Amino acid sequence: MRVLVAERVAPAGKVDRRLIDVEQRSTHGLAWVLTYVETLKETANWADRINADGKFGEIEQLLSQILFGEYLSQLIGGLPMWQAEIVRPIDMGAHSETLARLKTPAIDLLVASGNTPAARRRAAELIRELQGRATIETTGLDETYEMIRDQFRKFGDDKVVPHAHEWHLKDELIPDDVVAQMGELGVFGLTIPEEYGGLGMGKTSMCVVSEELTRAYIGVGSLGTRSEIAAELLLTGGTDEQKKKYLPGIASGEILPTAVFTEPNTGSDLGSLRTRAVKDGDKWKITGNKTWITHAARTDLMTVLARSVPDTNDFRGLSMFICEKPRGTDDNPFPADGMTGGEIEVLGYRGMKEYEIGFDGFEVPAENLLGEVEGKGFKHLMATFEGARIQTAARAIGVAQCAMELGLRYALERSQFGQLIYEFPRVSDKIVMMAAELVGVRQLTYFSARQKDDGKRCDLEAGLAKMLGARVAWSAADNALQIHGGNGFALEYPISRVLCDARILNIFEGAGEVQAMVIARRTIDEHIAGKN
Repeated sequence: MRVLVAERVAPAGKVDRRLIDVEQRSTHGLAWVLTYVETLKETANWADRINADGKFGEIEQLLSQILFGEYLSQLIGGLPMWQAEIVRPIDMGAHSETLARLKTPAIDLLVASGNTPAARRRAAELIRELQGRATIETTGLDETYEMIRDQFRKFGDDKVVPHAHEWHLKDELIPDDVVAQMGELGVFGLTIPEEYGGLGMGKTSMCVVSEELTRAYIGVGSLGTRSEIAAELLLTGGTDEQKKKYLPGIASGEILPTAVFTEPNTGSDLGSLRTRAVKDGDKWKITGNKTWITHAARTDLMTVLARSVPDTNDFRGLSMFICEKPRGTDDNPFPADGMTGGEIEVLGYRGMKEYEIGFDGFEVPAENLLGEVEGKGFKHLMATFEGARIQTAARAIGVAQCAMELGLRYALERSQFGQLIYEFPRVSDKIVMMAAELVGVRQLTYFSARQKDDGKRCDLEAGLAKMLGARVAWSAADNALQIHGGNGFALEYPISRVLCDARILNIFEGAGEVQAMVIARRTIDEHIAGKN
């Protein structure tokens, strides 16, 4: 597939950006094919590992074969990039000879007997017995990570789940005492080195914590994202003084940061940002408009991307600034000179609130230019993308897990036509497919985290995990709501919240379409480089 798509978009041996756009269906389809291939590869690796430990039981085997059977069938017949967007081999220029490579005895066997009614029926029986725990019991992670999972699952169940839906319905900020408890648990300093007051753990632990907190409520699971981004900006681009000044407070939760990157008319096109920063003596003055700023009012620190190099109109003129601000209130969200803003009302992903911000000569000390170097803002931001997308994939897993558990619980309580609705195949099949896809996306996400922890480049793997995670979360939430029937459409049922929360995952941290383009471009460039 990669060769065929490369011939379309790089006919002269170099990727033509115009053709990448013209051929979106084939290029984005290639990204999804790669996502499926890597997901199945990591699922197989997981199966081998836990089998060696004697933990590859019947439910693990069933969920694996169901996932393989379904994904291989989709690779041959057409896979959904999103709802109503099915990409097929022919869209990428595949012909009979190419498709013949997918006709091996092993693939034929899995397609024919992997995802069968009998396999789904037996998996449904086991999931019923295990009450959904089957998808998280055997993750392939070691005991330390599972102890971390248990700790944060208990915190989520005790402190978050009983209140999450009320916070959502009232569109309230997550209470300060919950934020403080998260700080005490180390959420905000999870991956910050111990020398700066953090726990010094890796991205794999971040995945586990993000999964469990998001399973309780996406707002709580996302509170640490801004701290993660700010810390990574400082660790990869900050001066020693900047690190010493800000990282300990971020790690403890005393300093709550927010990311201020997006502008009203740019979206994913960060290179065309227009907010400008002008040097004035020992200060920078920032002027411009920003939007979709999460948790902006209650935070103490902003990482602001602005254009500081005059006469530039691309990435090279951007710089990153560390901007202190006072915490706001509901009545006065932005009590700082040179700064105004207002809330953006949203469907879901509440608990932190979204804002638009206007800067008019907002002053920042000269020493708060990240790294004290201009024109490196986009490079600094790129350094955070791997971690941010890994965490977003983990949050997607948490949303999907929550949806599956809500759907399963309702299906085992609701009776229609004289029997529990779980006993109807089109209900239990939905639960089984959620469980199977959770196995795959978990392993893809953990793999990207391990790559990051090992110091290896993992932007491709992180992008694959984020893209698949977003689709899996939406599918799980949509199907769980369908299981609830009319009750799922009622605001009083938590699944209505989870559906709204799931929808944002395919938009932030790189919209799905942009993510697919980046993945395709990377893999085609690698193909061309390999030929040369």
